[in-house]
Amino acid sequence: MAIQALGAVLGGCQSLHTNALDEALALPTEDAALLALRTQQIVAHETGVTNTVDPVGGSYAIETLTDEIESRAKDYISRIDALGGMLRAIETGYVQGEIQKAAYEYQRDVERGEQIVVGVNQFVAEKGMSVPTLRIDPELERAQVERVRALRARRNPARAAAAVAAVEARARTGET
Repeated sequence: MAIQALGAVLGGCQSLHTNALDEALALPTEDAALLALRTQQIVAHETGVTNTVDPVGGSYAIETLTDEIESRAKDYISRIDALGGMLRAIETGYVQGEIQKAAYEYQRDVERGEQIVVGVNQFVAEKGMSVPTLRIDPELERAQVERVRALRARRNPARAAAAVAAVEARARTGET
């Protein structure tokens, strides 16, 4: 995670969110959230990359990759424009087909070993690692639902509707 975060900063990202290691499975545990935060803090305070606008400015490798990305993006946008624009590309299934094709090619390359994924098809740990996940007690949900029901039962429905209408009116006009 720290290497990816450092790469993002070197690439000039304006904002960085590091996912917690268990975020794909559940709400992050306190330990996982702290690890993600510490990763951001290491990149910000220990690497020195934030002390300059462009830490790799003038790097031939970075400039070449940037030029390639820009060129390929322009080509891709031109193909979509030639189809009649993005809406037409979606309607004809072009976009979904491109996503499916990319996913297929990536997975094929991973399974052939042409695309290395550390921990999946290379450098696989012999011993599996379990990731603790945050489990919310279902009773907490039931208690919260009951608190909301009790609030709704005791509040004045006319005053609540008037307050909601006032907020909606201010949101439409921009009034504060």
